[in-house]
Amino acid sequence: MSVIGEPIVAGVVPSDDRKEVARALLASGIDAVDLELEPALEGLPPTATLTADLGIDFPDGLAPLPQPPAKVPTPGQALPPADVLVVTWTVDEQDALADVFTPGHGRKTWYRYDRNFSERYASKIRPHAPAQMAKRLGSWLPTKIGAQNVLCFKSELHLNQDGIRTGDGTATLPVADLFRQLIAEVKPKVLLTIGTSGGVFPEHNLGDVVVTRAARFRLNDEFKKEPFAGQTFISSWTIPTSRFDDAQTLMARYAARLAEPAFAPPTKQFPFATPPIKRQASQGPRIWLEGRDLPKDHPILTTDYFEFGTSANHLQQHGCAVEMGDAVLGMVVAQMPQPPDWAVVRNLSDPVINGDLPTGPGPRNMQTHWAVWYYETYGYWTSVTGALAAWAIIAGLGG
Repeated sequence: MSVIGEPIVAGVVPSDDRKEVARALLASGIDAVDLELEPALEGLPPTATLTADLGIDFPDGLAPLPQPPAKVPTPGQALPPADVLVVTWTVDEQDALADVFTPGHGRKTWYRYDRNFSERYASKIRPHAPAQMAKRLGSWLPTKIGAQNVLCFKSELHLNQDGIRTGDGTATLPVADLFRQLIAEVKPKVLLTIGTSGGVFPEHNLGDVVVTRAARFRLNDEFKKEPFAGQTFISSWTIPTSRFDDAQTLMARYAARLAEPAFAPPTKQFPFATPPIKRQASQGPRIWLEGRDLPKDHPILTTDYFEFGTSANHLQQHGCAVEMGDAVLGMVVAQMPQPPDWAVVRNLSDPVINGDLPTGPGPRNMQTHWAVWYYETYGYWTSVTGALAAWAIIAGLGG
């Protein structure tokens, strides 16, 4: 494990709406039942609690098998131990993780978790943040992949959701405390954080997945003056890849769900006599592994506002994708004497955006418009491919 300190690469100075865009996307899809600590599931229609049947043809003996405990746990109970802990963040990501890892057990059936919330966390979370509204830290469900006991966890805390400003460029970071608590209780050998991200390499497509053992803080807003700003954290773990080909075969099933629509000018005022432009379909989502397909130690970029790759900002020079939280895990693990192995698994929910499009505040920023449109349109299906990449890593732990 190593920690690297380096100057922050100058980026776009965030405007207030970029922070609000981040928070809106992270909270997207949360409904009233999601906010209940002990929901009355028997009153919901069956479709509200079941998972989608994705028809995944896993290799023999490696299909995920949900392992709900015999007795329903209370929200304040400690989490059970597991070989692997998988942490995700948003509703789209949780739905996809449930459909792949806990079939038959949709997100609303996952067990709520509020251990130590009032005593240790509530005072560090801003009003109206999802965790503050739900009065909990997350939800979870165990499953099994081959010989590996896996605990799936959806966090309600987040780098971009919770912070209470403590100064100019400093703020509370309760999600770091959550990672410490999860590791102490679950005692995983391996910890994967998974979810959506913005692409930074022009050749990367929707639904592709980047896997890296490195994470870098790229902070320009509420955490820009924290001691960890600009730091990179690297795991020394050798990620098993023996099941990557199997995962890519399974991922190819959803290539049609990731096809971009045909595009044309937004109004008929523009002379455009040809048919709408259609992008040639890719051969199917693929996994890009740091140290194999990407430069060694090439990190995920963790930002404290909504940033995305464009053809003009060249973020591929600095990282393999951009998201909003993973470097917190790297920082926490770096502080531990006996840390778990860890990696970041990020599916690309938006490709590199055209840097020639206009920018400006609010709706005049067409680059932000398209980045958000891609996420909202493809967040779930790209998260399915991300979950399958995570499955491949776990299935590969058995050799």
